[in-house]
Amino acid sequence: MATDYDAPRKNEDEGDQDSIQELQARRSDKSSGVVDEDETEAAEGFELPGADLSGEELAVRVLPRQADEFTCSSCFLVHHRSQLAYEKKGQMVCTECAA
Repeated sequence: MATDYDAPRKNEDEGDQDSIQELQARRSDKSSGVVDEDETEAAEGFELPGADLSGEELAVRVLPRQADEFTCSSCFLVHHRSQLAYEKKGQMVCTECAA
């Protein structure tokens, strides 16, 4: 935040009055922070565990692992070879898991 050093300074009495006025404004504005939300509408977007998803189709095209990629033995994500931190006994670990 920029400070204007040429502006006249406030004395301590003015600073106390400003803070009291701000507190009074916040107290009168309590109801503005309340959100009126319908619980049934909010609950409709949630999927319960064990729900039947057999009729759903994936909209994502899945590609097999490429020659320049590896699967991390810690997080099991597929990464590019440039993210390989180390390889021990055939187990490859990405830089994120190694950190």
